[in-house]
Amino acid sequence: MNRVVENVTNRVIERSKSSREIYLNRVSEAKKSGTNRQRVGCSNLAHAIAPLRSSEKKFMTAMQAPNIAIVTAYNDMLSAHEPYSVYPSLLKRTLLDNGATAQVAGGVPAMCDGVTQSQTGMELSLFSRDNIAMGTAIALSHNVYDGAFYLGVCDKIVPGLLIGALTFGHLPGIFVPAGPMPSGISNSQKAKIRQEYALGKIGKDKLLEAESASYHSSGTCTFYGTANSNQMLLEMMGLQLPNSSFVNTNTPLRDALTQEAAKRVLSLVEKKISIADIIDEKSFINAIIGLMATGGSSNHTIHLIAMAKAAGIVLTWDDFDDLSKVIPLLCKMYPNGSADVNHFREAGGMSVVISQLLNSGLVHNDIETIVGKGLGNFIVEPKLRGSYLLFEDGAKTSRDEEVVSSVEKPFSSEGGLKLLKGNIGRSIIKTSALKEEQMFIEAPALVFESQEQLQKEFKEGKLEKDFIAVVRFQGPKANGMPELHGLMPPLGALQDKGYKVAILTDGRMSGASGKVPSAIHLVPEASNGGVIAKIKSGDKIRFDIKNSEVTLLVEEEELNRRELLNLDLSKNRYGVGRELFSTIRANISSAEEGGSIFDLVGKERG
Repeated sequence: MNRVVENVTNRVIERSKSSREIYLNRVSEAKKSGTNRQRVGCSNLAHAIAPLRSSEKKFMTAMQAPNIAIVTAYNDMLSAHEPYSVYPSLLKRTLLDNGATAQVAGGVPAMCDGVTQSQTGMELSLFSRDNIAMGTAIALSHNVYDGAFYLGVCDKIVPGLLIGALTFGHLPGIFVPAGPMPSGISNSQKAKIRQEYALGKIGKDKLLEAESASYHSSGTCTFYGTANSNQMLLEMMGLQLPNSSFVNTNTPLRDALTQEAAKRVLSLVEKKISIADIIDEKSFINAIIGLMATGGSSNHTIHLIAMAKAAGIVLTWDDFDDLSKVIPLLCKMYPNGSADVNHFREAGGMSVVISQLLNSGLVHNDIETIVGKGLGNFIVEPKLRGSYLLFEDGAKTSRDEEVVSSVEKPFSSEGGLKLLKGNIGRSIIKTSALKEEQMFIEAPALVFESQEQLQKEFKEGKLEKDFIAVVRFQGPKANGMPELHGLMPPLGALQDKGYKVAILTDGRMSGASGKVPSAIHLVPEASNGGVIAKIKSGDKIRFDIKNSEVTLLVEEEELNRRELLNLDLSKNRYGVGRELFSTIRANISSAEEGGSIFDLVGKERG
């Protein structure tokens, strides 16, 4: 095992000792209760089985056949989740054929960041994760279940489902993906057209035509953003069937994998392997390592911290940073390259990534998974032979080295994320898509209090120069920390013209961002007394990415004299349902603490 990986793992275990003990004790107490529906009264059970068919009622009242909860994030507006419309019936039929039952225990919201990107609704996006966690808990609170299926794919949905699932850690559980859509126009072509639109070279009709050729059917978007990073994480943590995440939706193989998930959860119930038996400190370390090796979404520097807390595990940005220094970048998928997740799967997918990491001692093999002990069980490839699903030996070396490389010849010797420190605070930067000349930038600040202000000045031709855009009051407490992905086309266009540009913000970027140097998730945020609230246009800022520094080049004495800007954010408090989230906004933690209203082991922040 790599010494740094081992050291980081040990310090996470030590740091988490007291909170982890509390969590595991709670799980142990819940496990002692036995089959949940045996504990409810006759009236309670009658309500639970009232809509079932007679054959299902017999199973339920016999108290011996497992009853599995389905927590679904289905809607038919979100392309990645539309396929879930048929999953409950498929899972139920498969379980009935195997002498068990399932019920849709509840639905959770699933908003599409693609639809709300650069729109007001994006200010609810991060908040939705904890809402989903609470919805999951409400669904499972009926307490008549022996296990659970979690149906979710996209950005906040998987983290929210896992936080909720971990609070029911005594239940066996399995995540069931829907798969990506087939490839449309190339991601590089889509990005080019977006920049042409930002420059006024094409009209909205041509932009919509290109966007619709990219996002064209049911299934996950094919670029490697947060949604597909979620799927990678679930495999690295052993919660999803091996090398199954990127099998296309609405195919016979996808359906066979969904049926196999039903059989697998019954095996977990029989063996009494709960989700808390699978998830531990090493699971989360593996997830971070997978994130670095694949060039995954920067959003997970927030979400993984929040997910880990639900299991009593304490992660920090320093853990991410230390691991990134020793984990090679093995994948080139958009935004880090031109390939998409379908090309990734064709190159060998997760089987190759896991094989390369295991062979180099860069990832923990001794973890529990839904298919048995050891991450090595995930070096397989699911295939249909007639009507039978088989997991054959998977590729250990890439079938396309332009998409997936090797530890010996990585695309970069370090992972795709870095922690930046300096007199402004701590921030995260995604480096996997940056060029060598972008690793050091020193330029005057241009301060913006909103993304709309930057867009306006770009259209007016005021940004044709070197600068570092400071976009502040975008943190969790200010306005829910919306993604600022809409700033990438104008900044990318300026960068392509030869200007040195970068962005410093207490907001987020999309998991699909990375072309422009972006110091994001800055803490402390402007609304919480951060130095970013003192920056003035014209101040020099230095990005020294190789040395992990971002520095405001203003004398300390001058900085101390400046007062913090106290911006009126009242307009961010209402409209599009924002009134309903005031309690979350008031109690949410910083980005580095997971941007959550939950504290360790499920306690609310107080």
